[in-house]
Amino acid sequence: MNPTTYRRATSLEQALAFAGEGDRLLGGGTNLVDLMRKGVERPAALVDVTGLSDTIEATADGGLLIGAATRNAAVAAHPLVRTRFSMLARATLAGASAQIRNMATVGGNVMQRTRCLYFQDEAGSRCNKRVPGSGCDAQGGFDRYHAILGTSSACIASHPSDMCVALAALDARLHLAGPAGARTLPIVDFHRLPRDRPDLEHALAPGDMIVAIEVPPAGSGARSDYRKVRDRASYAFALVSVAAELTVRDGRVDEVRIALGGIAPKPWRALRAEQALRGGAATAEAFAAAADAELAEATPPPGAAFKVELARRTMAALLVQLSGSAA
Repeated sequence: MNPTTYRRATSLEQALAFAGEGDRLLGGGTNLVDLMRKGVERPAALVDVTGLSDTIEATADGGLLIGAATRNAAVAAHPLVRTRFSMLARATLAGASAQIRNMATVGGNVMQRTRCLYFQDEAGSRCNKRVPGSGCDAQGGFDRYHAILGTSSACIASHPSDMCVALAALDARLHLAGPAGARTLPIVDFHRLPRDRPDLEHALAPGDMIVAIEVPPAGSGARSDYRKVRDRASYAFALVSVAAELTVRDGRVDEVRIALGGIAPKPWRALRAEQALRGGAATAEAFAAAADAELAEATPPPGAAFKVELARRTMAALLVQLSGSAA
């Protein structure tokens, strides 16, 4: 690892000042430090922000405000999350090991970078995300874990977070602070698709930082869940995951929100499927057709071709479960 200076922020103002000087912000370090050991990340200075807000508070309208320094384990265990937003609790518990969840922070999870093997192979592989314009050895390589939607000729890496998939389905908003002041941004607009600049992964401006995540109240009568398919029962990234919230009234879909993980370079909001379902009959056939509509433009690399059918079946099965219909 390269020599790196370390200092700890004791206030938001101090963290913003350090970030403005070009320091990299350090939460739990479960991703950043790992990439530093591999030589992918070479920050000259780190500022520890784990001393900032780690509270989980109920908002006046029945939602939640989660401080960016909150540990993932604390999110999954919090009574308000477990009772009002169980989908978020289940998605968080599905991510990583218990030891990592005890270290990782919510803000760090949002900033998590891809687990693409070629991205992490700093010494031996070409990667446009790591070195723009250098090429992409994932294409034509081992691509079982790569994306099938939203990719480009420059990058086919998938986003690794489970928590962010649930937050996308919940219409969460990020509270940001920086040189231009405070602002909020929907999480679905935070992560970028690669297009011709896969090195630009998010909407943070220089000197900006994530302060908190706001989760709006759940819909009345809604049922929700998170389903993750992976190669082994624990501590594995998603091949496919689905977070969904569904409200059915008189046999018809009143409201639905769906997000997919493991299949795109960002948490993928399934807007086509949602549009196909709203107002229609809540049947297994309609859920399968909506999943087909969402995946119609999938362009999987050879090793990830199985994900199209896997995503279709997982989405349809979860919606059947939430509707209470026979599977």
